[in-house]
Amino acid sequence: MTESVSGFCPELSDDVREVRDWVREFARDVVRPAGAEWDEREETPWPVIQEAAKIGLYSLDFFAGQWFEESGLGLAVAFEELFWGDAGIGLSIVGTGLAAAALASNGTPEQMGEWLPQMFGSVDDVKLGAFCASEPDAGSDVGAIRTRAVYDAAKDEWVLNGVKTWATNGGIANVHVVVASVDPSLGTRGQASFVVPPGTPGLSQGQKFRKHGIRASHTAEVILDDVRVPGDCLLGGKDKLDERLARVRSGARGGEQAAMRTFETTRPVVAAMAVGIARASFEYARDYAREREQFGRKIGENQAIAFLLADMATRVDVARFMTWRAAWMARHGRPFEQAEGSMSKLVASETAVWVSEQAIQILGGAGYTREHPVERFHRDAKIFTIFEGTSEIQRLIIGRAVTGLPVR
Repeated sequence: MTESVSGFCPELSDDVREVRDWVREFARDVVRPAGAEWDEREETPWPVIQEAAKIGLYSLDFFAGQWFEESGLGLAVAFEELFWGDAGIGLSIVGTGLAAAALASNGTPEQMGEWLPQMFGSVDDVKLGAFCASEPDAGSDVGAIRTRAVYDAAKDEWVLNGVKTWATNGGIANVHVVVASVDPSLGTRGQASFVVPPGTPGLSQGQKFRKHGIRASHTAEVILDDVRVPGDCLLGGKDKLDERLARVRSGARGGEQAAMRTFETTRPVVAAMAVGIARASFEYARDYAREREQFGRKIGENQAIAFLLADMATRVDVARFMTWRAAWMARHGRPFEQAEGSMSKLVASETAVWVSEQAIQILGGAGYTREHPVERFHRDAKIFTIFEGTSEIQRLIIGRAVTGLPVR
């Protein structure tokens, strides 16, 4: 074990185990039974989110408590359980967390105190948050972001114009966090993040996407047409931005770009979501193989099936271990010197796709029908190799880390 991860122990504390069991019960009793219905409806499952709010699962207190949990494993463990229940509903419940992470990573204490509560609302008035980074011509290439933010000094306002795409909760959220270019000549180093308060004129929902998977999660374009926000909606504040831009223009390093800081922070918890899908797929296929008979015996007695299940179980455990390691490192301030955050996301996402595909294979024709959930697990898994950094982008980041070369 490298020095950067010395001290890491994959043993859950009693508190984390208690949260895990609590979320698992909610996922088993509330989320999983509703998965197929909301997948078919392709609508935000407001009743399920409401139930999550009632028990405190969808709340700022829960997200903050698990984010700052001492071991760093709190959110990873909770998200695995939730996505074991259903990925589409799970993403509807945790989607606000990405906007919250963007605010926490880039905002001031005053900004967090004002906007984080408004992202979640209350038990009686549930709200959502949305993080808007990707654009039609800027997905993996965040340097190509065209949304502009221009400062109006006379009114102390920022004016935002552009189109965002692939935004979870986009257009239906109460609070939007938008990444925009302040100085396009500086590429990613000339970008900043802004809070768009609820009801701000000029922000509207564009196209809502009909997706292959995670269909219960709302994904849409967000249109920004002369959106004016107060000066204090710039995350981190203008003084900090001006200092950073001055350093960049003088040839010095400007620090991490806002969107990249958010993604690097959230990669281990996104990996945990994928682990949940992989585990659900393995468990369903294992249980099916124990019961299904062909040629006079359980299909799980055949080496071909048993060996495949062995590989599935192994890969799920490997993905979980790498995810927990990255989450622990992030919590304890250990640098991702070997791109461990990207490693966790790469391995977990590709494991989810592979394991869910093998689950379909084990069920045969039955697995290809909607009578069994493994086809949905497979559809849901695929997005994890694409969003929050494609597998190719993760390999690029890892390649640069392990070689020390400017891999392109």
